[in-house]
Amino acid sequence: MATVAVIGAGAVGCYYGALLARAGHDVRFLMRRDLEAVRKGGLDIRSPRGDFRLKPVAAFGSPEEIGPVDWVVCSLKATAIEHAQRLVAPCMGAGTRVLALMNGLGVEERFAAWFGGERVFGGMAFVCINRGDPGTVCHLEYGRVSIGHYEDDPAQTEALRALLASGGIEVVVAPNLRFARWEKLCWNVPFNGLSVAAGGVGTQSILADEALSRIAENAMREVVAASNADLVAAGSAARLDAGQVVEAMFAQTRVIGDYRTSMVIDYVLERELEVEAILGEPSRRARALGVATPTIDALYGLVRAADRHRRGEAPVLTPDDVKGQW
Repeated sequence: MATVAVIGAGAVGCYYGALLARAGHDVRFLMRRDLEAVRKGGLDIRSPRGDFRLKPVAAFGSPEEIGPVDWVVCSLKATAIEHAQRLVAPCMGAGTRVLALMNGLGVEERFAAWFGGERVFGGMAFVCINRGDPGTVCHLEYGRVSIGHYEDDPAQTEALRALLASGGIEVVVAPNLRFARWEKLCWNVPFNGLSVAAGGVGTQSILADEALSRIAENAMREVVAASNADLVAAGSAARLDAGQVVEAMFAQTRVIGDYRTSMVIDYVLERELEVEAILGEPSRRARALGVATPTIDALYGLVRAADRHRRGEAPVLTPDDVKGQW
């Protein structure tokens, strides 16, 4: 059995960490908001695949308390990437490997610079999940994790696949890490982006509105075009098929009800959005590759502005500003 540190124990980190702990692995969670609740009452996972409770839970308030482990699962928000090195480093031993279970492009490059590419993996969680009350995670649907090794070493990838599979997690080994990152963005760009750009809505509001649904499809097709150009530039033979992607992503989204994306939850709660990782970096990468992505660019501009306005970093009009002008 492995020792595993979960850095960034939000909904995603707690869910997958709990599955590994239930399977017998020594999982140590770095927690902040839920620390005391989990220490007292354990970790409650509510899922259509079966509810379960972990108790006791190895929950810690600092990475130094966790110490070196075999694996680090870093599931921080992309907005916290600047803190990742400081939080992960105390858990690194001579043979420790790191899984970046995070959104966006350009994530693994940061970890490789800090810890060496041979130790770095990426994971894309295709899962519908939210946090409930402190110590509670609500898993709604899906759960597949698509993985890749930063240096595309098959033996290293197999080690991670075996670890995750031992916890009953559905694992797909992607053709390469770049492919896996872009595949996840095919959903994240349109649905996270529109959930905020449309004013704070769930996925069914996007699907039910003809104009929004069309924008989602256009954005998805642009992600595929950018991804394939990026794969060509990297010398990879792997390709995403736009028709298959659109059909699969829309079908999967219809199943999950009116799902609140992670970005819209952060927007409503006035937290910083993962706008650069999910929208900004794909937009910049496409531009560098010479691929036109007008829908992605528009979503990026709108969501970035909404993020700044919502958190009070840019002015917005109030009723007093327009008084007497109607």
